[in-house]
Amino acid sequence: MPRFRDTSLQNSKPSVDRKNRIKEPKNIMRTVDPAALEILEYTKENNIITAFDRWSAQQPQCAFGYQGICCRICFAGPCRIKGVEGPGSMGICGARDYTIVARNAIRMMAGGCSAHSDHGRELVEVLYHLAEGHAPDYEVRDPDKLRRVAKKIGLEIEGKSDLDLAKEVAEVAFEDYGRHTSEGCKFLKANICEKRIKKYEETDTMPRAIDREVVEVMHRTHVGVDADPVNLIFGGIKCSLADVTGEHISTDISDILFGTPKPVMSEANLGVIDPDKVNIIVHGHNPVLSQMVVDTARELEEEAKAAGAKGIGISGICCTGNEVLMRNGVPIATSYMAQELAIATGAIDVMVVDVQCIMPGLRNVCECFNTKLVTTMSISKIPGSYHFSFEDSKAKKSAEAIIRLAIEAYKDRKNTGRPVRIPQFKNKLMAGFSLEALLDLFAAINPDNPIKVLTDAIINGEIAGVCALAGCNNLEAVYEKNHTEIVKELAKNNVFMVGTGCVMQAAAKHGLLNYEAVEKYAGPGLKRFIDRLYEANKDKLSDKLPLAFHMGSCVDNSRILDLWTEMANALNVDVPKVPFVATAPEGMSEKAVAIGTWVVASGIPCHVGAMPPLEGSNLVWSVVTCIAHDVFGGYFILETDPQEAAKKLLAALEYRAWKLKVHMKAAEEYGTELCQAF
Repeated sequence: MPRFRDTSLQNSKPSVDRKNRIKEPKNIMRTVDPAALEILEYTKENNIITAFDRWSAQQPQCAFGYQGICCRICFAGPCRIKGVEGPGSMGICGARDYTIVARNAIRMMAGGCSAHSDHGRELVEVLYHLAEGHAPDYEVRDPDKLRRVAKKIGLEIEGKSDLDLAKEVAEVAFEDYGRHTSEGCKFLKANICEKRIKKYEETDTMPRAIDREVVEVMHRTHVGVDADPVNLIFGGIKCSLADVTGEHISTDISDILFGTPKPVMSEANLGVIDPDKVNIIVHGHNPVLSQMVVDTARELEEEAKAAGAKGIGISGICCTGNEVLMRNGVPIATSYMAQELAIATGAIDVMVVDVQCIMPGLRNVCECFNTKLVTTMSISKIPGSYHFSFEDSKAKKSAEAIIRLAIEAYKDRKNTGRPVRIPQFKNKLMAGFSLEALLDLFAAINPDNPIKVLTDAIINGEIAGVCALAGCNNLEAVYEKNHTEIVKELAKNNVFMVGTGCVMQAAAKHGLLNYEAVEKYAGPGLKRFIDRLYEANKDKLSDKLPLAFHMGSCVDNSRILDLWTEMANALNVDVPKVPFVATAPEGMSEKAVAIGTWVVASGIPCHVGAMPPLEGSNLVWSVVTCIAHDVFGGYFILETDPQEAAKKLLAALEYRAWKLKVHMKAAEEYGTELCQAF
């Protein structure tokens, strides 16, 4: 059998050229979400500008920037590569296309690593201050997770109190940010298999400390430093592995502080908003304040009712929304690209934001509806908004002030009779699938070795493999079309799906995170597998299991890394042999570039459905699609058409599953060790 049954699917080039990728660029109705379409009609009628209008106004976008061959690192430029020969084929300093594309790409990785890791640092500081007695509004809600994490990173746990262990865990995490030796990040090495550790050490891609790798990328991309595209990309890989270190720290400490998620029922889309409640949206990525807002809102319900409201309604956007959904069942209002449309319902009294994926354009829409926009972090302010500075020593006080501001805004909304338009679209969802929750489901079938429930289903051919769904929104694609089409196509072909971030919010809004979707879209093998899981666990579940399993926010991609590591260890192979793929159907941010890179370095084929700026260099393209596979076992699949992307993902799973079964059969037949080649 060839590498793929259909050899055309080996091609990592998009099936559609750039000129034909974007259909109807001047049409702002670029979405399959009926709630978003209804509000877009309303904003268009009332001359309210949103991201959809701004995207359309930018078309056509700069071809040099799109391909990654525009350099703005020094101000002798900007330089643009105009041809393959002559002085125009280089920047002023002599940098070729491959140098410029590689530098730009790894700077995006450093930006993504910075975002995820600063998120984690905030959590580490809260945990440390809690242990020191300086964060009285917080507590260790999952002491079992605390002890599991402490043990995994090499701490002695016997005879120690929760606060003692919390301080020690925080200190190890701090060390991973600023270590001065080259021994490698402990939170990374503790959570990957031995073969990956060896691979990273052999290729000099094991991160030493998070901050150090970010600084090194910024240094090596400074004018006049590194010009070797392969060396640059390998530096970016090291920084991206620092990114997953920061993500793992974020996930672990969030679970320790706020509880490890368990299956929970909720709803998603703009129809979750109740105009008769005081409505607060939490938006961003950091759960430290949003969780406090959720907890405090329960205590201030009577104040809201005294103001004439039915109560306090909290909903979420982006990964802050995912954090409080996973632990509290807080409904999802919408995802990144439609954040302004939530304000345009006229029913939101306060939107409270922290960091990342927050559009500055929110402020203009808030002015149209007298919604109060509240920023909470010193590094993330928007002109004209309210600012409640977050400090962990007075978190509850800040949360109370925000909620009372919302109650006053509600009174104003009712007194002025401001028009409210809420699209009546929402869908039931099940979320809360931390790795622990997934393994608990499997343990009901195989208590001695839970992960074998999943790996056996692959080996036996019941399911084709596993796909991780991740990523952002990007109007280069039709909003949420790539997400939903890929989910449906993979389901039809019996792929078990887990996911994080805005892709799971899209799936939730479109009714793909409930059992009705299993009945409608799942292939026979996937349906049998999900039904078997439910039957073994129905006494502890409030509803049947969903088509895809929501594992959390974008930092919670670390949970997915843990899942494929569990699978690799159970199969006694390195990760590149595991039938596992990943997709970011609408990748957009620097964080997505960092995540995709460490996914590939982990040994996983990774599809990206919106083009990263790489097409300006065939050499760099070859590195990320071919050399990456030869060295690490993973590679990028860059494909903008969702149907073609699904075919390529399915082909990668088919090949991996086939090859693994052949090697397992050969080892059994000849009594040899299992072949480890990938």
